[in-house]
Amino acid sequence: MCDRWLNAPVSRSDDVLRVHRLAHTGGSAALLDWLAARLGGWTGVVSADAPDAAGAAAGRGREAPADAVRGAAEMAARGVRSAVLHGDGSATLLFALDAGRTLAAVLPVPHLPEAPALLADAAVPLALVLRAEEAEQREARAAVAEARAREAVLHLLMNGRLSTAHQIAEALRPSLPDPMRMYVAECRTGRRAEVARVCQESTGGRAWVVRCPVYVRHLIILVPADATAVSADHDPLAGALTAVDADCAVGVSGELALGQAPTAYTQAFHALAVARGRGERHARFGPGPELALAAHEAGAGWAGALLAPLHAYAPRRPQDPGGQELRATAHAWLNFGPHATRLLKVHRNTLAARIRLVETLLGLDLGRLPDQAALSLALRLTTGAERGSAGAEPAAAPALDAVLRDPRLTEWARAHLAGLAGPDAPPGARDTVRTWLAHDARLVPAAAALGVSVPGARKRLARIEGVLERSLLQSPSVRYDLWLAHRAEELAE
Repeated sequence: MCDRWLNAPVSRSDDVLRVHRLAHTGGSAALLDWLAARLGGWTGVVSADAPDAAGAAAGRGREAPADAVRGAAEMAARGVRSAVLHGDGSATLLFALDAGRTLAAVLPVPHLPEAPALLADAAVPLALVLRAEEAEQREARAAVAEARAREAVLHLLMNGRLSTAHQIAEALRPSLPDPMRMYVAECRTGRRAEVARVCQESTGGRAWVVRCPVYVRHLIILVPADATAVSADHDPLAGALTAVDADCAVGVSGELALGQAPTAYTQAFHALAVARGRGERHARFGPGPELALAAHEAGAGWAGALLAPLHAYAPRRPQDPGGQELRATAHAWLNFGPHATRLLKVHRNTLAARIRLVETLLGLDLGRLPDQAALSLALRLTTGAERGSAGAEPAAAPALDAVLRDPRLTEWARAHLAGLAGPDAPPGARDTVRTWLAHDARLVPAAAALGVSVPGARKRLARIEGVLERSLLQSPSVRYDLWLAHRAEELAE
């Protein structure tokens, strides 16, 4: 009796249940694979408009048989819903689905007698699951498109192109906040969506959230200055974000105008370096003098002269980057080094070629920290709108020293470096930083000069990060400002 039950034929109702389960759990691919195994032939979906592509997609990468392609085309031409084509030793059974698509099965003769009924029963759930899969694909493409558009808005903000950024942002919603605070949230990649959701709930949907194009664990969040009640020692939004996950850390900028987005990002990034070492896992940017403000009056003319060849540069070919694009490339490279390729969406060889061109135009050696610091300061002191003469000579190196001798820069430098000699500074902090800067902020030669291992040098600098409340080891780093501060102090002495 048991043998008879095991060998009993499968009923049509069993097949229909199996079809619906597979369509629900495995999608179109699982359903077509099962039909092929159940009927002992080829099954797939063929489109009258694009038979090869559709057959390959639905037939697990196998090209659709010629009989299936020809049958789908004839069905579409005649406007019929089903057909059978007999070939040499095979039969092709076809059932219309939707959107010009056909479920086709090429089976050996003789085939199972229940094959036509099974294919007819499978046609409706297969058509539905194909529609659902296409909807999911469209939604995924839309999500990717929105994420890239938000990245573009961020890129425009970082390069001072506020008008274009506003135009794109209005189509995506919400509007860009001005004034604003910038938050940089660091969390596991699987938790970023939850962090973004909590952020929108906490701000009533007024926050502008962008996935960082450089660091995959970071979210960049622009929040209206009046969205939350922030005090010197309390930030409810930062607390809510860190509560999402134990590994989450948040850095917060000061309240700034939207046009100061690059400064806000740098502040939030430095605050993030501090937040990683705190129990509450969030921190606001520590008070301190801003280099661009201290140096603006004394250094604006020098910066304009240095960057004049870059601003005036006109490429020989229209497809090559112009002066403003080279400026944006230099800014991204100074902030993120080789990771700038992710922000700029260019190949590393393209990035290297652009940086070499910037070096040639400005007469700088960007492999050296002093020239990197000079370019970083010049970019911060100019907007990029200045136009110079194409034949302008690069500013002479001593001109920067003249800027750094200004008493306002001397005062800024001493305030900036005060933490290295304070009571909370680790022993030898000043010498460690000075040696690191003297070796172009490279860990390996700096560690050798200090007589410690590379991990030991990294630990020293990590402790100094907490004292300065600035990021040293991860870009954007404060290394340019530290070099400028040390140089200004040397000139004053």
